[in-house]
Amino acid sequence: MIISCQNVQKYHGAQLVLSDITFDIRQGEKIGLIGRNGCGKTTLFHLLSGEERPDQGQISIRKGSVVGLLAQIQEVNDGETVYAVLQRSFTEPLEWQARLRELELAMSQPDAGSSGLTFDRLLKEYGTLQEKFEAAGGYEIEASIQRVAAGLGIGTGQFDRRFSSLSGGEKTKVGLAELLLRRPDILLLDEPTNHLDMEAIEWLEQFLQDYEGTVVAISHDRYFLDAVVKKVIEIEDGEAFTFHTNYSGYQIEKEARLLRQFADYQEQQKKIKQMQESIKRLIEWGNRSNPPNPSFHRRAASMQKALDRMVKVKRPVLERKAMDLQLQQEDRTGNQVVILDRIGKSYGDRPLFSGANEVLRYGETTALIGGNGAGKSTLLRIILGQELPDEGSCTLASRAVVGYLAQEAVPEDGRLSVLRYFREEAGLEEGEARGQLARFLFYGSDVFKNIANLSGGEWTRLRFAVLMHRRPNLLILDEPTNHLDIDSREALEEALEEYPGTVLAVSHDRYFINRCFGKLWSIAEGRFTVFSGNYEYYKEKQAEKAAAAGLSSNNSKGQLQPDNAPKSGSSPVKADLPEARLRDSGEARRGSSASASKPGKSRLPGYWEEIIAAAEAQLGSIDAEMLDPQISSDADRLAELQLVRDAAQEKLEELYACWMSETD
Repeated sequence: MIISCQNVQKYHGAQLVLSDITFDIRQGEKIGLIGRNGCGKTTLFHLLSGEERPDQGQISIRKGSVVGLLAQIQEVNDGETVYAVLQRSFTEPLEWQARLRELELAMSQPDAGSSGLTFDRLLKEYGTLQEKFEAAGGYEIEASIQRVAAGLGIGTGQFDRRFSSLSGGEKTKVGLAELLLRRPDILLLDEPTNHLDMEAIEWLEQFLQDYEGTVVAISHDRYFLDAVVKKVIEIEDGEAFTFHTNYSGYQIEKEARLLRQFADYQEQQKKIKQMQESIKRLIEWGNRSNPPNPSFHRRAASMQKALDRMVKVKRPVLERKAMDLQLQQEDRTGNQVVILDRIGKSYGDRPLFSGANEVLRYGETTALIGGNGAGKSTLLRIILGQELPDEGSCTLASRAVVGYLAQEAVPEDGRLSVLRYFREEAGLEEGEARGQLARFLFYGSDVFKNIANLSGGEWTRLRFAVLMHRRPNLLILDEPTNHLDIDSREALEEALEEYPGTVLAVSHDRYFINRCFGKLWSIAEGRFTVFSGNYEYYKEKQAEKAAAAGLSSNNSKGQLQPDNAPKSGSSPVKADLPEARLRDSGEARRGSSASASKPGKSRLPGYWEEIIAAAEAQLGSIDAEMLDPQISSDADRLAELQLVRDAAQEKLEELYACWMSETD
C-alpha cells in the first residue's frame, strides 16, 4: 500500500468540503479521481501532496515515496528558459556531470600524477560519480527531454523562450513535461489533457500505461479514463466511493449500485414504517387498558430503542441536477450557412493552411480538429470576420445569428458579480435572471460571486447561460468542454443533439466529437481536408491511409538486384540510421530469398561473393560503431544497434544458405 486515507475531513472556512474520505491505493495502480466541479478533488490532491493538512482523519504515504503534483512546479525565475525548466528533473545528475568535467580537467593536468595519493583519490571519486551518473540515466538526459517534449507537442523552437512569456496553457504543458521527466513514485495529475491536442493526448495515454509508478489523475476526458485507469474513485457528497474498473465499467457499476442502494432504502423504509405503526398500536393498547397496562408501554419503548439504534440507509440520488441547457434558434438561415472559397492564411513565413474550400450547410454539426498551432482558432476568427484571410474569401449566410463561445474570453471588468454580468449581457430583470442562472447551477449566494473568482467550469456554464438567451442559429464553439465536469459535458451533448441549427466546434474531446458531430474538418501539415463521418470513422480512414502509404513505400523500393549490389569494401547502406538499416536488411533478405526460389536462373560470375562481402562489411561496420566509447555508454543507442546487428547477421546467414543451395 503506497497511499491510505482513513476518515479524512477538510473544511474551507465554515464549509465542509470533504466529510469522510476513505480509500487505499497500491503501488503501480492507475487511478481516475472523478466528481462534479467543486466536490473537493483538487483539495484532496493538496492533502496528498502535503500542501495542506486534514482537519480530521489520517493520510499515510509510504516512507521515502516522492509525490509529484503539477501545481508545485509553476513558480520559476523570470529569466529561466523552457529548456532550463525541463532540466529541473535532472538537477542532481547535471551537478554530477559538472563535477565529472572538473575531475577530468584536474586529472588531465601535467602534474596530476606527481602525487599518487591525490590522483587515486580523484580517480576513485570519478569512478563513483560516473556509476551514479549512469544509473540515474545521465547519458540519456537529452534524449529523454526531446522524447517527452516532442510527445506533448513542445517544439525545439520553444526551448530558448522565457518560461514567463508563455501562455497559461503552454506553461501547463511545460510543467507537465517536467513532472513526467521527474518520474516521481506518485504522480498526481489535475486535468492533464486540457491543453493537449489529440496526438499529445494519445502519447500521454501510452506513457502513463507504461509508467512504473502510481498515477492518480483528475480527469473528465472519458476516452482518457478508459485508456489509462484501472480503478475509479468518485468523490460525492464529501465521501469517496471506489470502483475497480475503468470509466465505462464504472458507469455500469454505479448504476447497479444506486439501484441496489435504492432497493435497500425502500426495504428499510418499509420496515421502519411497520415498526412505527407497531409502537403506536402498543401505546394505544396500553392506554386503553383499564387499569393501564405498563407491559405494552415497555414493549413500545424497547421497540423505539431498536428503531433509534438502526443504521439508516441513506436515500440515494438517482439523478443529480446538471445544467439545464436548451439551445433554441430565433430564425433559421438559408441552406448554405458558411462558404469557404479557397481560403489561405500565413503568419510571416509560416503557412497555416491553404485551399480551404467547403460549404457548411444548415443543420450540420461539424468538428474542426488539428494539432495545437495548426490554425483552428484562426479559421474561426476568419469565419467570424475578426481576421482577414491572405487568399480566398469567407461568406456567412445573410440571416446568420452567431453564438460564439471563445476559448478564453475573460471579461475586462473582473469585479462584476455573476448576477450583474448575466443581467448586463442578457438584459433581464433580477428575478428572471436569477431563475435563469439557477438552471445553470448558480443557486443562492452563488450569484453574488465575483466572476474573477469563478472556476473554469463555472465560467463556461455562465457563458452558456448567456449564449442560450441569445437564441443563435449558428453556434461556433472553441473548446467548449474544457473545465466542464462529466455531467455538464453530457448536458451539452444532449443539448447539441436536440439543437436544430448549425454547429461548428473546435475540440480535442474525442468522446464529445464522436457523439455529436457527423463531419470533420481537419487542418494538418498546412492542408485543409474534410471527412464525412464521426471521429471513429476518421481514425479508421487515417489508419488505412497510413497502411496504404507504408505498403506503397515498400513496393516502390523493389528487390535487391545483382547489377546494383554493393562492391566489396564499399560503404554499407545508411550506416547512421538504424531504421534504414533494418529496412534495407529486410529488403535484401526478401530479394535474396526471391532470387533463390527461382531455380535455374543464371548468375553473373562472382555474384554471391560480392553480395556476401557487402553484407560482411555492413556487419563489421555495425560492430565498430558499437565499440565507439560514446555509443557504448548509451544504453538506448546500443539496444537499437543490437537490433540492427541481429537483422544484418540473419541476412548474412540467409545469403550463405542461398549460395550453398545454388552451388549444390
